Amino acid sequence: MTKIAVLGAGSWGTVLGSMLADKGNDVILYGNNEAVNQEINEHHTNEHYMKDWQVNETVTATEDLNKALENAEVVLFVLPTQAVRIVAKQAGQILAKSGRKPLIVTATKGIEPGSKKLISEILTEEIYPEDEDLIVAISGPSHAESVAQKDLTAISCASTSKKNAEKVQEMLSNDYFRLYTNSDLIGVEVAGAVKNVIAIAAGILVGKKYGDDAKAALMTRGLAEITRLGVNYFGADPMTFSGLSGIGDLIVTCTSVNSRNWRCGKQLGEGKSLDYVLRNMGQVVEGATTVKAVHELCEEKQIDMPISEAIYRVLYENSNVDDEIKQMMGRSPKQEIRL
Repeated sequence: MTKIAVLGAGSWGTVLGSMLADKGNDVILYGNNEAVNQEINEHHTNEHYMKDWQVNETVTATEDLNKALENAEVVLFVLPTQAVRIVAKQAGQILAKSGRKPLIVTATKGIEPGSKKLISEILTEEIYPEDEDLIVAISGPSHAESVAQKDLTAISCASTSKKNAEKVQEMLSNDYFRLYTNSDLIGVEVAGAVKNVIAIAAGILVGKKYGDDAKAALMTRGLAEITRLGVNYFGADPMTFSGLSGIGDLIVTCTSVNSRNWRCGKQLGEGKSLDYVLRNMGQVVEGATTVKAVHELCEEKQIDMPISEAIYRVLYENSNVDDEIKQMMGRSPKQEIRL
């Protein structure tokens, strides 16, 4: 039995924690909502995030990070991007005092505005400055709601350490959830983060009543932007973006009603304000944060990402969606295949 601390008691944290408990692991969830923790402990449900679904009854939840990390062999981060550094700093201090070095796994998909750091880079800085090999990222076409219903799912499991990637692959794989290892940690994370921005754009098109041609064009050109950023700025392997964490995750996030980023975009396309959408979503819209970091990178490094930049202007500069679409379709002619 492996002691696993899952940091984050939202939909993904609850589902992954329950999956790991189903395989006989000792799982504890860490979350800052006392009511959610109490519901998990007493009723084995988490109705705010996962309606009509039972959590494995051996899973416990706590607000005490020290308790969650005590004797943990694996620590799984499933937190919003803006919370990762805060919790990672606290976790790093606790682990340094204990002298233990558990494997750190991240399922968070985002880029931190300001620093422009990926999640694995934040975790390395705050927890293991000399041990990047102990960081593993999981990412791919998956929604917690679908995995909870045991829909067939395949994702990427990436690390600079083949051994640690394989350890997480074995730990999470079951008869409906399959993991493929990948050595391109950076590429997997870039793809997982930026596809959320493109998903907002996909939702906007649906909200504006555009059809299949528009959606296909958007996803294809969105993938070109993600690849350009990943390869030219982060030094990722271009082949990664043709895999599960690239085109696979992009497809599901741009087409599924379970995608918060897609739902956010659809409401924006229907004329609702960003404040209204975020206030009523009930969960974090990662693309709305990541697009800030992408915008900073585009300005700093002169990276051509017209879709992402248009989404930034719509979200944070009150730009009109119709004007942005007109401007994008009227851009000067370009060669299709380029980095």
